[in-house]
Amino acid sequence: MTKHPANLYSIVADVGGTNTRVALYHGLDPVPETTRRYANAEFPGLESVLRRYIADEGDVDCLAACVAVAGPVRDEKASLTNLDWTIDKPMLARATQAETVAILNDLQAQGHALGHVAEDNLREILPSPSKNPHAAKMVIGIGTGFNAAPVFETEVGRLVTPSESGHQNLPVRSDADMRLANYVATAHGFPAVEDVLSGRGLEHVYAWLGVEAGDPVEKSAHQVMTAFQEGSDDRATEAVRVFARFLGTVAGNLALINLPFGGVYLAGGMAQAMAPYLAQYGFIDAFRDKGRFAGFMSNFGVSVIEDDYAALIGSAAHLKALRTTTLGAEGGARPGI
Repeated sequence: MTKHPANLYSIVADVGGTNTRVALYHGLDPVPETTRRYANAEFPGLESVLRRYIADEGDVDCLAACVAVAGPVRDEKASLTNLDWTIDKPMLARATQAETVAILNDLQAQGHALGHVAEDNLREILPSPSKNPHAAKMVIGIGTGFNAAPVFETEVGRLVTPSESGHQNLPVRSDADMRLANYVATAHGFPAVEDVLSGRGLEHVYAWLGVEAGDPVEKSAHQVMTAFQEGSDDRATEAVRVFARFLGTVAGNLALINLPFGGVYLAGGMAQAMAPYLAQYGFIDAFRDKGRFAGFMSNFGVSVIEDDYAALIGSAAHLKALRTTTLGAEGGARPGI
């Protein structure tokens, strides 16, 4: 006998390069004590992870399943950027036996979470003047990598478009910026935004500052942030300042491209780590430094998502929308899904 009712819950998963988190949701509500974390290195693929989870939850029979993947999704197939796993809908349906299945990029899942994350899990950096719930939004992920996705409210539901924004050129506005761009370009011949605005990007900035000072020293991103917070390393403080300034410039550029009058939302581990310091270390000035459009930039609010489970919430919201649309056309959605 299973410990969960059949065909009532959705199974959602957040698949990262190192770990996969899986949970059961009833509509938009997490089922208590069903969130589990699995080390990817212990499994040959996601199908094995999902089968283990289903067994761990008493052979739960789910109605729908959605996974958020740290990598590009194309033609309903996902490949992880930092893990040799390929994920497609037939595998997901086979592993979960769910009637409805979906695959999202992890940043798309963050976009679907907007409006469902508790207010106390949002840290405001710049206030949003717009109160229009249908205004476009944008989510920017800064963690192991960097990416951004616009979020549109349409007549047929929410649309979160995929992108690979982290691989655009790093913006250069000074001689120092050019030297940093040349420094990070040595890895693969191209100075990408992600080479500065990510966990390893912070490490690159710190190492570059050492080269600039004639005293090259390397530190991990965690070590840089710890030294900065302790006030024990002026170079770590400068690295945070450079990071915050570049983030402001890039986020401002993306805001002008996508016009997210409903707000810009920063997500990911590095966004959360930097959140308390962005205003003080130059993010706001860089975000608004757009020449004759400087005043226009006040149209965009900026917040940081401080909810580690936002991708799971977004996956559940996406499934709810899919089920509502599909079953509504067939005569009404099942309660809770």
